[in-house]
Amino acid sequence: MSSNHLAGRTAVVTGAGAGLGRAEALALAAAGANVVVNDMGPAAEEVVSEIEALGVGAVAVVGDVGDWSMGQRLVDTAVASFGSLDVVVNNAGITRDTMIFNLTESQWDDVIRVHLKGHAALSRAAAVHWRAASKAAGAPVYGRVVNTSSEAFLFGSAGQPNYAAAKAGITALTLSTAQGLARYGVTANAICPRARTEMTANVFDEDPHGNELDILAPERVATFVTWLASPAAAAVTGQVFVVYGDMVALMAAPTVERKFTSATGAFTLAELDEQLVPHFADRSPHQTFAAYSVAQLDTTGVQNIAR
Repeated sequence: MSSNHLAGRTAVVTGAGAGLGRAEALALAAAGANVVVNDMGPAAEEVVSEIEALGVGAVAVVGDVGDWSMGQRLVDTAVASFGSLDVVVNNAGITRDTMIFNLTESQWDDVIRVHLKGHAALSRAAAVHWRAASKAAGAPVYGRVVNTSSEAFLFGSAGQPNYAAAKAGITALTLSTAQGLARYGVTANAICPRARTEMTANVFDEDPHGNELDILAPERVATFVTWLASPAAAAVTGQVFVVYGDMVALMAAPTVERKFTSATGAFTLAELDEQLVPHFADRSPHQTFAAYSVAQLDTTGVQNIAR
């Protein structure tokens, strides 16, 4: 696939002033895309300068993605600046880690607002644009949505009830977006990345292999995001990927472990006791809906905590 396979396309990346978002914005630009760079501070302008040095266009939109109107502002900027909107990468996020018994209202609201509301605001504005464009053309259009979930939702991280809930919501939003926009030619997928960034500075140990490209370098994730944004990924939608190091893992949908059926057509408490108590007797505490087996994917040699 050509290194400029996104030439002429326009991407919006939120939280792109540093870390994973910056790496994603630069990778998309290296593939030929013009990029709308969103972040809260002056770092967005610095990333714009880096992108322009690659020979493509870039513009910064500074502001809070948790503000619902920001989604429309980002879409409008993409179309006004570069004539199109083709790729949306929802990346912006914050953490307010705490145990559920210490969780405050503001810690809950802040994380849900930036992560889940921020994803929804931009996705909604982009969906309106693509739907209108498809109807005007009488044919599907080119549209890619890449949302940032996390293994925290797969594990149900004990110290991150707000973050895990937001990421679970983002995954559901991704599935809904994929189904709702399929007829217009738009794909939507979610990634659960691990990357060594400022937000995860105290999470991971140093790269034990001493690689020139850190085993948890955000550039590794950005390469996959760029692929999802490419024409080659046209048939990939409604999927969840765990991405880091040297691997991309495609997650399977949940399955039914066992169906319990009442013999009389309506359960009594006694019949529920009879059927369910033996099933859960001596069950491992790790055998829950949480996907603990995902931890076995890790071959990085660093501390195994999801972000």
